[in-house]
Amino acid sequence: MKTTSGQKVKIGLFTVAGIAVLVLAIFLIGNKKSLFTTTFNVNGLFKNVSGLQVGNNVRFAGINVGVVQNIEIVTDSSVKVTLTLNEGVKKFIKKDARLSIGSDGLMGDKLVVIAPGGGTSNETVSGGEQLAVVNPLDVDKIIGKFTKIADNAGDLVQGLSTLVNKVNSGKGSIGRLLNNDKMAKDLEGTVKQAKTTMANVHKTTSTLNEDLKAAQGNFLLKGFFNKKKKKAAKAKQDSIKRVDSIKTH
Repeated sequence: MKTTSGQKVKIGLFTVAGIAVLVLAIFLIGNKKSLFTTTFNVNGLFKNVSGLQVGNNVRFAGINVGVVQNIEIVTDSSVKVTLTLNEGVKKFIKKDARLSIGSDGLMGDKLVVIAPGGGTSNETVSGGEQLAVVNPLDVDKIIGKFTKIADNAGDLVQGLSTLVNKVNSGKGSIGRLLNNDKMAKDLEGTVKQAKTTMANVHKTTSTLNEDLKAAQGNFLLKGFFNKKKKKAAKAKQDSIKRVDSIKTH
């Protein structure tokens, strides 16, 4: 079966389109991996990379400036992360810059963030240099602590619920007091009796004051109270004389 000219044209167009897609893919991948630009490497030692993978982006000032080139376990407590960065940002990154691991949004891929240092160094970073790092939080430990707090809170709520049930069922002193009508009435009667006693005390005190005033006006006792007043006045005058005598000497 011979191939017609129309089929040949279609095959040619399909081939050209495939080659164009392949070239575009190579260009995009190469651009992302910085294959067509001059680059340099820096690295940092992390205790935990929190799911970071080779090929993830590296950002500086919110701009993608490179990729994660390699992740290598050095010891049981350190992981070396090598970054490939564009040569154009080299003059902006100082030796006191810090590396940290972040996320591209709430659910995005992990990435490495390069943050400026504290301004203690004005020297630009050189290729192959190791930068300081800020280790990410250990999410598993945080979740474990929150789980423990939740368990303790559950135990506390359960204990309070048990206590309330005992009170409602009349167990314990408070439960008997709240649920026993006789005890409540007795307590109410005691309070009323105390109020009545206090009222009687106030009334008695008022009566005594009135009786005392009346006794002072009685002619039989009037002399007694007058003597008491004269004696008090004489004692006051003697005190004044003693004070004046002391001042004179």
